[in-house]
Amino acid sequence: MNQPLALIIDDEPDIRELLELTLARMDIDTVAVENLAEARSALASQPFHLCLADMRLPDGDGIDLVREIQKQYPGTPVAMITAHGNMETAIEALKAGAFDFVSKPVDLPVLRKLVSTALKLHQSKETAAGTTTEEDGECTLRGASPEMDQVRTLITKLSRSQAPVHITGESGTGKELAARLIHQLGPRNDKPFVAVNCGAIPHELMESELFGHKKGSFTGATADKEGLFQEAEGGTLFLDEVADLPLSMQVKLLRVIQEKLVRPVGSTKEVRTDVRIVSATHQNLAQRVQEGEFRQDLYYRLNVIELNMPSLRERPQDIPDLTRHLLETIAGNYQQSIPELQDEALDALKNYRFPGNVRELENILERAFALCENNVITLDDLGLLDTADMETSGVQRLSGENLEDYLARIEREILLQALEESRWNKTSAAGRLGISFRSMRYRLNKLGIATREDDDA
Repeated sequence: MNQPLALIIDDEPDIRELLELTLARMDIDTVAVENLAEARSALASQPFHLCLADMRLPDGDGIDLVREIQKQYPGTPVAMITAHGNMETAIEALKAGAFDFVSKPVDLPVLRKLVSTALKLHQSKETAAGTTTEEDGECTLRGASPEMDQVRTLITKLSRSQAPVHITGESGTGKELAARLIHQLGPRNDKPFVAVNCGAIPHELMESELFGHKKGSFTGATADKEGLFQEAEGGTLFLDEVADLPLSMQVKLLRVIQEKLVRPVGSTKEVRTDVRIVSATHQNLAQRVQEGEFRQDLYYRLNVIELNMPSLRERPQDIPDLTRHLLETIAGNYQQSIPELQDEALDALKNYRFPGNVRELENILERAFALCENNVITLDDLGLLDTADMETSGVQRLSGENLEDYLARIEREILLQALEESRWNKTSAAGRLGISFRSMRYRLNKLGIATREDDDA
C-alpha cells in the first residue's frame, strides 16, 4: 500500500521544513509549495490525502483555497495554519469548510493528532447517513421527506469536519441522534461518544463533572476523578441543553474550547484535551445572548455550523414510516407480534400537531400498544382526545372549541412541554410547573397522557 501524501502550503521555509520532518516521521510523503499558484498546480497533478495550508499566503488567502478544494476535491481535508490566538480567523476557515486548524507556533503533538484524524477519513469506508443500520450497531434517522434528506446530507458533510456543531430544534426531534450520527460517520468513530445534559447537573458539581477533580479538592472528593472531557478523549463530547450552563461555567468552557486545555478541580496542572464539541438546545440561544443569559463569545465558538432538526409537524409525510418502525420496535421489545393500526388512527396521527415530536409519537404508541385489544390499535387507544378528532375533520385548532375543550388542550400542551423538557421525569416536570407530584399524576391521568413509567407498571 502506498504511503499517504500530504500537500504543505506555506511561504515560510522554516514552517515548511518543520511540517515535512514531522509528517515524514509519521511515514507520510509530502509535497511542499509556497503559494496558491503552486498549490493549484500540485492539486491538479495528483490526489492528496491531506492539505496543510497557511492562512496568509503571498498571492492570496488560504480560505479561498479551502473553498476551491471543497468544490473541486471534496475528498481532500484541509487543515489551516493560523496565527496564535486568532480564533475569529480559525472559525472563518471552519465555516468555509476547513477540516480543522492548528495555531502558530505549531504544537507538534496537536499537529500529529490532527493529521492522524484526517487520514482516517481515507482509511474508513464512507457511509451515507441515510444507510446506517441498527444491525451494524449504528443509529439512523428515518423519513423520506425533503426536510430529512437535507438533514442527512448536511450530517454526512459535517462528519468530515472537526468544526463545532450546534444542533437546534424542538424537544423530541432527535438532536442527540443527529449528534451520534455525526460522530459515527466521522474519523473519531473508534473513540468515545459522551453525552451530557447540562441542565441535569447541579451547578456546584458541574466543573467537577466536566473537568474532573483531584482527591481532597472538596468535601466528598475521596479519589481522583476524570471529567467528561477526559472520558471523551479523542472522540466527541455532546453538550445537550447547553443553554442551561451557568455563566460561571460558560467562561471556563470557552477557555477550554479555545486553548484545548482542562484543569481538574484542585489541580495545579492543565491537561491537554482532544475532543470534538457538538452542542444542542431546544431554546433560542441567540435570544439568550440578547437577554444576557449566554455569553456571545461562547455562542460564536459553539455555533460555527448550525444543524436544525425539523419538527414532526414540518414533515407529516414521515409519520406513517416512523409509526411502522416504532411499532416494530415496541412489539420486538415485548416479543409480541406487530399490532395493526386502523386507518382512522393513522389519519389522526398524521393530523396531530405533536408538541413532543418523535419522542411523543413513541410514547403515544407505547401507550396504545399496552391498551389495544386483539392486537389492533384504534383511535381511542391513541388517547389524543378531541384534538385529533378536530384536526382529522379539518376543524381549526383555534376556533370551534367550547371553553372546556380549549382549556383542556392548553393544559395538555403545557404538561407535555414540561415533560419533554424534563425528559419525561414526572417529579422534575411537576417541579418546573410548581405543582405537587400528586397533582401532576392526577392531571396526566385526567388528560390521558401516559408516561414510560406508566407503561412499565
